[in-house]
Amino acid sequence: MLKGVQSVEPGYAGGHVLNPTYEQVSKGDSGHVEVVKIVYNPDELSFPELLQVFFASHDATEINRQGSDEGFQYRTAIFYTTERQRQQAQHYIDVINSINTSKPIVTTVEPLETFYPAEDYHKNYFANNKQAGYCQLVIAPKVDKVEKKFKNLIKP
Repeated sequence: MLKGVQSVEPGYAGGHVLNPTYEQVSKGDSGHVEVVKIVYNPDELSFPELLQVFFASHDATEINRQGSDEGFQYRTAIFYTTERQRQQAQHYIDVINSINTSKPIVTTVEPLETFYPAEDYHKNYFANNKQAGYCQLVIAPKVDKVEKKFKNLIKP
């Protein structure tokens, strides 16, 4: 839904198991995090703009937790592919933490070693399951928040 985003793919990163399955990741046995791989055009959307949306759309102050999902596999993380991305992500976190010292950002900034695509049923999950309780209670409010806060970044 963001200008410049060419594709978004769910998957797993940061763990020690080769070709992990959702079951392995969700149990916390693989060391991986549930992630999305975003391919974008930096001439239309900058990495700092992606960081703004990322930090506005989830709670980056919770250790190993996102909503009711709890465990190392739900930690908040940015997996970078370039040194510039690492620097920009760390700088963004440092700035937020210097302003808000009461609830620091706990997002880790890690090199992307391997991205494993998630199973097909994870692709377009929200679009295909809007009536599901999780989608209505967790995802829809986040999508609404992004659409309202970042109108200038939303595709027409």
